Amino acid sequence: MEMSDNQKTAWIIGASSGIGRALALKLARDGWRVAVSARRADALADLAREAGSCIQVFPLDICDPEAVSKISAAVRQEMGPLALFVQAAGTYTRDTPSAFDASAMRRMVDLNLIGTAHCLEAVIPILIADGGGRIALVASVSGYAGLPGGGVYGATKSALITLAEAMAPDLARHGVAVSIVNPGFVRTPLTDLNDFPMPFIVSAEAAADHICKGLRKGSFEIAFPWQMVFGLKLLRLLPYPLFFALTRRMLRQG
Repeated sequence: MEMSDNQKTAWIIGASSGIGRALALKLARDGWRVAVSARRADALADLAREAGSCIQVFPLDICDPEAVSKISAAVRQEMGPLALFVQAAGTYTRDTPSAFDASAMRRMVDLNLIGTAHCLEAVIPILIADGGGRIALVASVSGYAGLPGGGVYGATKSALITLAEAMAPDLARHGVAVSIVNPGFVRTPLTDLNDFPMPFIVSAEAAADHICKGLRKGSFEIAFPWQMVFGLKLLRLLPYPLFFALTRRMLRQG
């Protein structure tokens, strides 16, 4: 996948801010034609004004399956065959098991996981019919292990990792490649709300660079920064007594 080829088309969902926005700008500057979607039409319009004619706006709420189907068809009709589809929309709310909130979990699952399913249901047939392309799902390193405060969020991201692993061999037979993107902490409007230390945090622009490098290589997993990836993958390998000895240190006092 030559990321520098002019006039290839990408569709990025979750492009109103953060990683999705930075990736859209980078691809546009590299000569791609980019369709961008998110719920915030005003933020998408600002993005299009910044990038110029390379970016076309398609506002969308991925929790609405009928809207996803309609906009997918519109993107294909107006932009032509897709070389790359990126699902970067998602949300995070810290959870507290001692005051478990099923409605908060439902909201996260609906956006992070079911919303992604709506997108895949619409996009996969289009990519197969057009002869191939690449799907990139943005998950998180938090999907590697259960971390205090991020159980529900991590569960949705772990599910995306498992889903991507399961889809990759079958879709490859149809010419559709799959990548899973597992960032650590990335400075975005969402992480700006965090009130805890965020080690090895990177900018959204640096995250977009990491993603593009991984896509150029055709990598299945694109994970960064390496310190977070190494630490959490090592944590996952520990026997549970050691695992919990370390994760107990992440608990908040009180």
